[in-house]
Amino acid sequence: MYPSAPPDAYNKFSAGAPPTAPPPPAAYQQQQHGANMDTSRPGGGLRKWSTGLFHCMDDPGNCLITCLCPCVTFGQVADIVDKGTCPCIASGLVYGLICASTGMGCLYSCLYRSKLRAEYDLDEGECPDILVHCCCEHLALCQEYRELKNRGFDLGIGKRMQCKLRSITCVCVCARARS
Repeated sequence: MYPSAPPDAYNKFSAGAPPTAPPPPAAYQQQQHGANMDTSRPGGGLRKWSTGLFHCMDDPGNCLITCLCPCVTFGQVADIVDKGTCPCIASGLVYGLICASTGMGCLYSCLYRSKLRAEYDLDEGECPDILVHCCCEHLALCQEYRELKNRGFDLGIGKRMQCKLRSITCVCVCARARS
C-alpha cells in the first residue's frame, strides 16, 4: 500500500553511525538489579497482605460496621498507624467531616493506607493506593483493619491503651521474676 523507502533514506543527513552511549554508572546498575533491597528478613522485598482486598467476610462484624459507618473503622486504623498521636475519635471525626462535606474521604484514607504499607513493608499490589481507596473504599478499610488485627493489635482499645497494657504487663512480669 505504501511505497518502501530506499535503504539510504534515513541516513541522508547523518555522517555515519550514531555515537554509542557510555554505560550507566555502577550505582544505577546495582539499583536496577535489586542489589540495594532490604535483606534483613528472609527473602527481602515486600510482604503480601495477610488477607485479600475482597476477603471482607473474614471479619463480618467489622464489615458491617464499615458499611454502616466507615469513620469508625478509619478512626481505629488511623489510631494505630499514627501510633496513638491522634485519638481514634478525632481521626474518625475528621474523616467523617471530609466525607460529608466533599465526598472525598478516600483521598484522606489513602494516605493512611500508604503509611500502613510503609510501616509493615506491604506490597501495593496491582492497583495504586489511590485507586484502591477511590474505587473500593470500604473494602480497603476492612483490609487495613484485618491486617492490623492479624498483626496482634486490638483495634477496639487503641494504641495508647495497648502501650499502657504492655507496660503494666512488663512491670508485672519483671516483679514476678524478681520474687
